[in-house]
Amino acid sequence: VSPGIQKVEALDDGHLVCVKWEDGGESSYPCVWLRDNCQCPLCFLPSAGARQLLFEDLDVNIVVKQVALADRKKISITWPDEHTSEYEAEWLKKRCFSEEARAVMRADLFLPDCHYWGSDFQLPVMPFEEIMYNDESAYKWLCTLKKVGIVLLTGAATRQGELIRLGHRIGFLRLTFYGPTWQVQDKADANNVAYTTGRLCFHTDYPVLQHPPGVQFLHCIKQATAGGESEVVDGFHVSNKLKKQNPEAYQILSSTAVDYVDVGVDYCDFAVHCKQRIIDVDSRGQAIRINYNNATRDTVFDIPAEKVRPFYAALKEFNDLLNSAEHKFSYKLKPGDIVTFDNWRVLHGRQSYPSGSEVTRHLEGAYADWDVVMSRLRLLRKRI
Repeated sequence: VSPGIQKVEALDDGHLVCVKWEDGGESSYPCVWLRDNCQCPLCFLPSAGARQLLFEDLDVNIVVKQVALADRKKISITWPDEHTSEYEAEWLKKRCFSEEARAVMRADLFLPDCHYWGSDFQLPVMPFEEIMYNDESAYKWLCTLKKVGIVLLTGAATRQGELIRLGHRIGFLRLTFYGPTWQVQDKADANNVAYTTGRLCFHTDYPVLQHPPGVQFLHCIKQATAGGESEVVDGFHVSNKLKKQNPEAYQILSSTAVDYVDVGVDYCDFAVHCKQRIIDVDSRGQAIRINYNNATRDTVFDIPAEKVRPFYAALKEFNDLLNSAEHKFSYKLKPGDIVTFDNWRVLHGRQSYPSGSEVTRHLEGAYADWDVVMSRLRLLRKRI
């Protein structure tokens, strides 16, 4: 039921419009924001969902000339130049500037709720074909992926190309220098440490890119009979532990720009260099992305010499927490399994496995951006 408006009035010498709701609530809207977001055909293009009003035509000190209530379901404003704007009650209510209303809108748009986990983790499992053809299952998969950070899909065909199908299900995959998809197997003259049989320590993929891929898919086509176990750890959970345990170490890792490098030839030739903080934080100091790959951390380190040892000490403490028995979770992929995980949050690794004359272990990998994943999640939510 759309909310009803009891009363509307201009306040603060016409710079503010106050809406009093029938449920007893009250919302205040700055006039500059109201004029900026006029929904009339001159100011807004409905077919594109985009503003047409040019910012240079906006008076940031604008006041209302007249404000009126129309049938308790919308308000009408006349501006000093006689332009008229109308705003529906439901549209206004959603965009209330109160902290409570803004928190509701944040949760609705971005699903910030986060479930942290350690070694006692119960890995969420869903059938691959079900999420491919059932919208409710696909929505549940993406919601779980956002909240928990990792979901295992089972029952995919043991052939290359299944990740291309999965990419089409969400929209499209992320192309990188290793191709639209890439094959994780033992290769001669490997151009990536993943293409060996050795142990891979905990890492996130591609911190050498300015915008690392948000989501990673790994499809098990063939598994080694011995070794090759996968390990994952919740980087946000461990970051929180570090912040409590050693705030100074957390501050160093969240403020020091670390050099990363990746040079070689694959999908095309490449020479990529980037600076990233191991722990990216938001304005509140909360971790929002982990950028840690020991293999591609550059020998170049662009910081003063006296800051080098404190950095290494901080990273050592973080790395020890990642590898502690209480935090890491181990599992072994079976042929047909596809593990999907948050590459900004979940660090992954692998136990070594024996090499052979033939390929003994084969995973196909791919990436997607969180923008694409969240877009599909919102569309699925609306559909179901």
